[in-house]
Amino acid sequence: MSGKSTLMRTTGVTVVLALAGAPVRAHRLRLTPLAVGTCLRHTDSLQEHRSGFYTEALRIRRIYDLLNGQLPVLFLFDELLSGTNSKDRRIAAEGVTKTMLARHAIGMVTTHDLALTEIAAMFPGQVKNVHLQDHVDHGKMTFDYKLRDGVITHSNALELMRMIGLDV
Repeated sequence: MSGKSTLMRTTGVTVVLALAGAPVRAHRLRLTPLAVGTCLRHTDSLQEHRSGFYTEALRIRRIYDLLNGQLPVLFLFDELLSGTNSKDRRIAAEGVTKTMLARHAIGMVTTHDLALTEIAAMFPGQVKNVHLQDHVDHGKMTFDYKLRDGVITHSNALELMRMIGLDV
């Protein structure tokens, strides 16, 4: 609700529009040609016998294939690998990050899993944690949509659940 996914989608749309020669909503934009690989939404499919996690893994595989092309790659991963257990998620996210950086890709990853924020320390100068904050005033959650350095120090999940009447 703070705007992480919206920021990521806006970045992707802006890049695609700019590369197509369309006007973009920006004061200024400098951009070189690049390939865009996204994993923003993924769902399971009973028809195709695929879990949401497997669908995401296949999309990441296609983004890996872009790394072999002529253009640098911009990757956008929203809630990277959220469909698996926390141990496998942490190991896999580290591997995906390492691969992307080794191949000189640039990108953005969102997560609610604080263990994934530890990956940044493994890649000093290459990976940076940033966050968006919320505030609860008189039982109402508000957002200022400002990007801040570092890992967020509080969460809103429990407060949000309490605000809608759930006992947690």
